[in-house]
Amino acid sequence: EFIKESTATTFLRQRGYGWLLEVEDDDPEDNKPLLEELDIDLKDIYYKIRCVLMPMPSLGFNRQVVRDNPDFWGPLAVVLFFSMISLYGQFKVVSWIITIWIFGSLTIFLLARVLGGEVAYGQVLGVIGYSLLPLIVIAPVLLVVGSFEVVSTLIKLFGVFWAAYSAASLLVGEEFKTKKPLLIYPIFLLYIYFLSLYTGV
Repeated sequence: EFIKESTATTFLRQRGYGWLLEVEDDDPEDNKPLLEELDIDLKDIYYKIRCVLMPMPSLGFNRQVVRDNPDFWGPLAVVLFFSMISLYGQFKVVSWIITIWIFGSLTIFLLARVLGGEVAYGQVLGVIGYSLLPLIVIAPVLLVVGSFEVVSTLIKLFGVFWAAYSAASLLVGEEFKTKKPLLIYPIFLLYIYFLSLYTGV
């Protein structure tokens, strides 16, 4: 067998087909973990979630990392999670919420650029996505107090203000000066729309 293999190997090499016998060396780049391959940093995502849920500067978080170091997977996970709790048996809501996230962020981005803000679309997409977390936090509370109209309305307002404040405090920089309301208002409306998709009202 060894002689036959050697003869076959020699034959292939003589005919110019030696490349068929080459064994590829293991490239260390090919052995990366899946999370690293997809550029998913769970610690970074967890830190950004805490920055959005606790937007007060006095808590000591470097909140600018949400804007300055945008990622795609964290906001996507938040948006998908929000879609899941908004389902109510209608799977089409998921695609609708993702569409609103993408095009709502695009609208905020274009408005910010028109007003003179130095912000990238990826940054807006990340901030708007992460800032859905307050609406996810109030969702179980709304299930409990749903029968109390006044309390439910107050919690909805609190959730929308919390989400809008988290997003606006990251996106609305000093470069806007007197034009801040022009950007804060559409951000606030966007989260009202997200909440209406969840509550169905």
